Amino acid sequence: MNHGTLNENSRRLISLDAFRGITIAAMLLVNFPGNGGHVYAPLKHTHWNGITPTDLIAPFFLFIVGVAIAFAYTKRLDAGMSSSKMYPRLIGRSLKIFAVGMFLNILGLIPDFNFADIRYTGTLHRIAIVFLVCGFLFLNTRWKTQAIIGAVVLIVYWLAMTLIPTPGYGKVMLEPGINLAAWIDSKFLPGKMWQGNWDPEGILSTFPSIVTGITGMLAGTLLLKVKSQEYKVIYLFTIGFIATIVGVVWNWIFPLNENLWTSSFVLFTSGMACMTLAASIFLVDILQYKKSAQFGVIYGSNAITIYVLADIFALLFYGLKIAGSSLNEHFCNFFTSIVDAPKFVSMVYALMYVGVLFIPAYILHKKNIFIKL
Repeated sequence: MNHGTLNENSRRLISLDAFRGITIAAMLLVNFPGNGGHVYAPLKHTHWNGITPTDLIAPFFLFIVGVAIAFAYTKRLDAGMSSSKMYPRLIGRSLKIFAVGMFLNILGLIPDFNFADIRYTGTLHRIAIVFLVCGFLFLNTRWKTQAIIGAVVLIVYWLAMTLIPTPGYGKVMLEPGINLAAWIDSKFLPGKMWQGNWDPEGILSTFPSIVTGITGMLAGTLLLKVKSQEYKVIYLFTIGFIATIVGVVWNWIFPLNENLWTSSFVLFTSGMACMTLAASIFLVDILQYKKSAQFGVIYGSNAITIYVLADIFALLFYGLKIAGSSLNEHFCNFFTSIVDAPKFVSMVYALMYVGVLFIPAYILHKKNIFIKL
């Protein structure tokens, strides 16, 4: 873990921190409702094909990882550091993020721990893999090569998923648990899968998720090359708009699907992320609404740390039983008896949980501590 200084903090891209922080806050909001059975539709993932605001959160974060890679490694390369000297730190950080993901998966099994129930995939696991692969790509290739690799991966993934019959069925299938990605996971993915016979962070779908990171690196490279703030916003918004439209069109033959991380999903969400980052730069860096962005900046400066703390805090807020019920159950039962609006009460609890996690985020930010795994 590294503790940042005030000088390091002043060089951070504030608009990117704000974007990252809002993304993490949104992730906590949808991951920790008061009552999982009573949630507004926009705060739930799409069951299969289609997209909701919740489905944007994970790809937004991977996109931000890509942008951060472009900024961090360009700075080090410009300072004269060789790529080979950055490999150990890149590998080490990826392993630590993956290890923390495993820790949280094991923590979630308490008190009924069983080795057979261990899951070897998850949000942090995917972040670790995307960070590792994208980091190596950035250090060894130029942006045009990265763009070509990304395009080839998306096209090959599309052709594989839509042309190769699912083994055992004799035809192409894109349904839950009976598609090529699920079959590969059933054969090669160790441990327990999230949905029994398939996993949304499985082996095959990790390849297009890496492309989401690549799109972030391309956006980051653009931001570094274009000097004018106004043109940064214009370029990002234009490219994002085009990517979103291409994603919508591709959706007609390869549906938007977060669980499969389809090629259309990559382009649509990366396009939306580009436009969101453009809006953040416009509001925070150009119009100077920095005070309004402080909530996001505080959350974003220690994003993964807060994500980890959220799972640890859940042992108290969701796991501790008092009079036979957990704290979230007591809260929802009490207020639902007063206000007959269970979805609203569930959302209020989730907002309170986001507020509770803001406290450690604020303390770390106030002390200029930026924890990097």
